[in-house]
Amino acid sequence: MNLWMSCVFAFTALSVVIFVVFYQSLLSPANFYQSLNSSSEKTSVIACDYGLQNHMFFTWGNTLPHPLGRISCQLYQTQSHYITRPLSEEEAAFPLAYIMVIHKDFNTFERLFRAIYMPQNVYCVHVDEKAPGKFKRAVWQLLQCFPNAFLASKANKVVYGGFSRLQADLNCMKDLVTSEVPWKYVLNTCGQDFPLKTNKEIVHHLKRFKGKNITPGVLPPKHAVVRTKYVYQEHIGKGGAYMKKTNTLKTPPPHQLTIYFGTAYVALTRDFASFVMTDKRAIDLLEWSKDTYSPDEHFWVTLNRIPVSERTCLCRVQQLLGRGNFHSRVLEASQSPGCDLWAHSWRRLWREGTHRSGTLRQLLTLRPQSERRKQTNASARLTFYLFSFLRL
Repeated sequence: MNLWMSCVFAFTALSVVIFVVFYQSLLSPANFYQSLNSSSEKTSVIACDYGLQNHMFFTWGNTLPHPLGRISCQLYQTQSHYITRPLSEEEAAFPLAYIMVIHKDFNTFERLFRAIYMPQNVYCVHVDEKAPGKFKRAVWQLLQCFPNAFLASKANKVVYGGFSRLQADLNCMKDLVTSEVPWKYVLNTCGQDFPLKTNKEIVHHLKRFKGKNITPGVLPPKHAVVRTKYVYQEHIGKGGAYMKKTNTLKTPPPHQLTIYFGTAYVALTRDFASFVMTDKRAIDLLEWSKDTYSPDEHFWVTLNRIPVSERTCLCRVQQLLGRGNFHSRVLEASQSPGCDLWAHSWRRLWREGTHRSGTLRQLLTLRPQSERRKQTNASARLTFYLFSFLRL
């Protein structure tokens, strides 16, 4: 009896051991997931199948190879599963621009770049001048693999809360407005961001704004008033980089602009980006903001509160200066978005072919009395730019 019980126990134990070894071999990371670190389309298929079956899916090891490794760009893109062609005609027709301001954690930046990368978009990366040389080289080497991604032409030392943070965005924006990629919106990010939406979902969201900027903001709350009331200074030294408040009061904002506060991370149209680079009010506000605290939280939102028709039309008129002859420029400007309030006057100017300033002043007031009252200031500003036409 004891011998029979011993045999049953031994058989049961041996069966359990065999089952555990067999099951472990099926789940072994070395056997099951080894192919996930190589270039194979099977990885995506396995992941999708597991997702559809409501199973958890894990990849073992570093699935994003470091670009410093001695591999070709093509192999790196393949192993990291970068998207190399637009996924839809809608996305191809609505390219985006990205500004990425980074200073540390290369692996985090690499994952962010991979997550938002699309071949029809364009990417400008600003690396903090204070960043280690190895970090800068790694970023540079990564971007060499992508023709639509580049380092900002000018880099500066960034201080959190300082003007240099806004300047980093502007350095990239200046490069992007000259890009041949016909991007519709520019989005600024930092190295620790990560998208919650796909590129197509982002495009759908932006399309709903119909060419308007996304710059949420409000009038200054009490705790934020001090940021533009006193002069602040950037300090970089052994104690680190920081902002220091002084007791010096600032002058009022230029052009009687009302300062608004909001998020530093925005979505801006290409026309608005051009406006920021060329309009005198934008340039003067930028200069005034250099000694404020966290100016990126008031610069975009304040400029976006300028009436859209005036801002868009002025920007278009400025772009047309110096292009073609007088008549064709006036006609083209009258057809520009936001210039509909002045279209009738400009078209009459084009038909009559007048070059006299006095006639131009009359044409700018040929609208109904109600419109003249509402647009007096805007007309005066537009008159200045139209006089520039006459002087060419």
